[in-house]
Amino acid sequence: MFVIEGFVTEGRQLGRQLGFPTANIETGEDLPVSDGVYHSRVEVGGRCYEAMSNLGHNPSVGGCRRRLETFLFGFEGSLYGLRLRVTLLEKIREERKFDSVEELRRQIEADKEAVSRLFYTL
Repeated sequence: MFVIEGFVTEGRQLGRQLGFPTANIETGEDLPVSDGVYHSRVEVGGRCYEAMSNLGHNPSVGGCRRRLETFLFGFEGSLYGLRLRVTLLEKIREERKFDSVEELRRQIEADKEAVSRLFYTL
């Protein structure tokens, strides 16, 4: 387990366009945890949510500074400007570059199903 805390910043809205709106937290390059997709748990406003997080540089969509992007299962509303506490529980896969945005969307859907199976069996 590894915990990342930070304030949600505005991203490029690509996750929202793909059907997976994410909360973005800038992390810096020196964070001692490897890039990839994780089953995570998020605390915000006194509530906990199961989540799926990607830590990395987004190589499939042109790259960016290292950040954490987190999709909260069952959350509706805006998280901009709020402080999140994200616990990375289990790594699902490495971050990698996909050949198209559609291929990325399909993989995110598969990741969502894999993460859902993990927290429904807890």
